[in-house]
Amino acid sequence: MKTRTKILIVGIDGLMIHRVIDSGRTMHLKSLRDTSYFVDTVVDMPTVSGPSWSTILTGQRQNVHGVIDNHFKNHKLADAPDLLTRALNSNSDLKTYAAAGWPPLIDPNDVGPVISDSRHLRFYNDGEKLGYLQVDEEVLNHALETIKNISPDLSFVYFCGVDEAGHKYGSVDTPYFDAAERIDGYLKSLHQLLVDSKDEWVLVVVTDHGHRDEGGHGGDSHQERASFVIGHGVNRDHPQWPDKLAPHELSDLILKLID
Repeated sequence: MKTRTKILIVGIDGLMIHRVIDSGRTMHLKSLRDTSYFVDTVVDMPTVSGPSWSTILTGQRQNVHGVIDNHFKNHKLADAPDLLTRALNSNSDLKTYAAAGWPPLIDPNDVGPVISDSRHLRFYNDGEKLGYLQVDEEVLNHALETIKNISPDLSFVYFCGVDEAGHKYGSVDTPYFDAAERIDGYLKSLHQLLVDSKDEWVLVVVTDHGHRDEGGHGGDSHQERASFVIGHGVNRDHPQWPDKLAPHELSDLILKLID
C-alpha cells in the first residue's frame, strides 16, 4: 500500500523572503530556501491579501473567484472552492485542517471566507482586533497540538505578524525583522514536528505579497508583487515542481501530491 504524503502549507503574510534572509535573522527560512524546491513568483494586481490568498488557495484567478480587494463584495468563491475542499470532494476520508488569525480566510462569520466548508477542522481568532503577536502564537499552539495528535492529511496554517509589522513600521526597520524572526521560529517548530512524526510530508511555505520600504502594498512595484514558494520534503524527496510558477498554479501541484 502506497504511503500518502501529508501536506502542511504555511502562509506568512507580507514576507519579503530575500530581505529577511539577508538580514541574518531568519536562519530556518534560509535553510529551507537554500536546500529545498524554491521559486520566486509574481502575484496579480492588486497586491493585497484578499485577492492574493484567494488565488493561491483556490487555484483560480480573480476572473473566477471574484475577490478584487479585502472587502470580498460580490465574490464568487462558491465557483472556486479552496484546495482543502477540493481534496475532501475527491476523497472524503481525508482529514483537513486550517488555522488563521485573519478572519476573511477562515472565520465563517466574516466576509468570504476563502476556506468556508464546515467539514474542515479549524481554528480562528481575530488578529485585527487582538493583534497578531497574540493571535499568531495561538495559531501556532493550536496547529502544533492538532498536527501532533490528529495528523491531518492537508493543512493550511497562516501567520500575519510580519505584515502587521510592515504596515506599522515599514519593511526596512527592526520591528519587521523582529516579526520575521519570531515567525521563523514558529516555522522551525512546525517543521521539527513533521520530522518527529516519521510520516512523509511536504512543507510548503508561501506569501501573498511584499511591502514597500516605508510599509504598505497594493501597487504594481516589483517589491509589492514579489512572492515565492518553498516545497520541502520531510522523510521523502523534495517536490519536483517547475522552475517557473504562477501563484494560481500552486494548489493543483499540491493536490497531485495526495492523489
